[in-house]
Amino acid sequence: MTGPDPSSLIHDLLASDAPFALIARDDATVEVLTGTVVDVELLADIPLVDADGAPREVLALVPFRQVRERGFVCHDDGAPLRCLVIEERMPLPRAEVMASLPSSPVALQDAGFDIDDEAYADIVRRVIADEIGRGEGANFVIRRDFVAGVDADPRVAALTWFRALLEHEKGAYWTFAVVTPGHVAVGASPEAHVSARDGVVTMNPISGTFRHPRGGATAETLAEFLRSTKETEELFMVVDEELKMMSAVCSDGGRITGPHLKEMSRLTHTEYMLRGRSTLDPRDILRETMFAPTVTGSPMQNACTVIARHETAPRGYYSGVAALFTPNGATEGPTHDLDAPILIRTAYLVDGRLRVPVGATLVRHSDPYGEVGETHGKAAGVLGAIGAIPRDVPSLPADADPDAPVAERRPLAEDPAIAELLASRNERLAPFWMNPQDPDGTGPFAGRTALVVDAEDRFTTMLAHQLRHLGLDARIVHWSEATDADVDAADLVVAGPGPGDPRDDASPRIAAMRAVVARRRDAKAPLLAVCLSHQILADQVGLDLAPLAQPHQGLQKSVDVFGEPASIGFYNTFTARLPETLPPGVEIAADTDTGDVYALRGERFSSVQGHLESILSRDGMRTLERLIAAAL
Repeated sequence: MTGPDPSSLIHDLLASDAPFALIARDDATVEVLTGTVVDVELLADIPLVDADGAPREVLALVPFRQVRERGFVCHDDGAPLRCLVIEERMPLPRAEVMASLPSSPVALQDAGFDIDDEAYADIVRRVIADEIGRGEGANFVIRRDFVAGVDADPRVAALTWFRALLEHEKGAYWTFAVVTPGHVAVGASPEAHVSARDGVVTMNPISGTFRHPRGGATAETLAEFLRSTKETEELFMVVDEELKMMSAVCSDGGRITGPHLKEMSRLTHTEYMLRGRSTLDPRDILRETMFAPTVTGSPMQNACTVIARHETAPRGYYSGVAALFTPNGATEGPTHDLDAPILIRTAYLVDGRLRVPVGATLVRHSDPYGEVGETHGKAAGVLGAIGAIPRDVPSLPADADPDAPVAERRPLAEDPAIAELLASRNERLAPFWMNPQDPDGTGPFAGRTALVVDAEDRFTTMLAHQLRHLGLDARIVHWSEATDADVDAADLVVAGPGPGDPRDDASPRIAAMRAVVARRRDAKAPLLAVCLSHQILADQVGLDLAPLAQPHQGLQKSVDVFGEPASIGFYNTFTARLPETLPPGVEIAADTDTGDVYALRGERFSSVQGHLESILSRDGMRTLERLIAAAL
């Protein structure tokens, strides 16, 4: 490897006011990127070509406020979509760069969380009761910030923290420092949100957070974590949410592999890999995947609304991405590859104030103080590395020689018991999403059309993908854009799922979905209603609706669907109830003990409470085919 002397280069970076970025994506190299900064308004404006049309490399810091491009709600702080247009890239030996970086600790003043533990626990309780408990979604990520004053020169602080993260925080996907006018970002992100290379899109949902006990993790302590229902369901829910995105950008929908362990210095996470093929411009891929459910929640659009209700300050770059667009030499199709980690486990320095945002994923099983502890654990990875809090030192036996070489610990994923626990998770999942998925245009319903009406839950992208596998020519339309002509023209209308209370008379979205369901029923035209729309259909045929005593968000159940058992994933807070007298012409599949209605069918219609498209629906494709056949 050739290049400038790292010591001289670091000296020049410290002495200059020019913007730069340092990125470590492997154990051997640090990439030094220099260039000019351009702030743009939209992802489409990211300047991937110069004035002559020649491709160029760009590193973009994408703030959370870009969700406005998808019509989502956010606290808008005006954080710029900042682009470092790269003029020079210098790969240097990692060890030599580390030796050249400053290492004296950076002093902090008045350090602590902006929201205290009790106040954060109260937020957790409110989100569970007022949001998950009222059907607004399956999970939500609410953040708080560790803040402190910093008197050091920002460039010195950035390079000092970068060195500390390289030395003390293992397992990161990217370790980076980005220094631009008035803004410093230094982090060790564990999670690759999305990448696109040679036409293959990859997403890497990570969830479940095991905080290592003092002295380090063991197979026994990790095994207890892996058996946790809450942590397992949390991972499955974020995989479902990212498959919605994959189905929107990939022709083959997205295939999942894993689960794997992501082992870091203080935390271990569980993760899956999702891969599919796409011909989209990488900026369009980035737009359709804003942002990771692991740092927002699901369904995505409503998660943004919930975040705005419970976070009082804007997010800045937290939960956005650092997106590296690199020319790939292609003359056809996308001209750039994309590598975009999530901006988490990141320290920001602006106007002498350090900010380290962290969040916990709140689900129906969440313990408020457990989620408080999760935010401490996530912050500790960055804060411990940069010396803001004491670093955890592995315990040694009393008679051990402290100067003896430390043997490299075998990765916990190689432990046979851990490997077995991880593999056992897939026994619960739908084979459809584990296998190759290119639709071939054949299927039992080939030659027919389907209109999927989106009620603001992008499970509809996964539904449409499955419909195409069954032979249907499926397209999706947002509820606000579904015209009567659209609804009348399709051979099959699929009224989709969405958040909220189906009894809400003030919601334009609920009103629109009621109209779609009623129009198809009145015309005796084939209709399949899913989740929220199933509840709307149930109401229209005379069934009572009620909230569940405990929300079924991310719950897998084996239920009887018209004489055939089916393992299905549920994401519902409300349910239709079995009546004493059945409505004429309607068959009902229900739990005879609770009265919860799982499916309906009648003349040219059928419905299902569960999500047949979910990875939790092992029998999803079979049940979907049966219900469509009943409606047609």
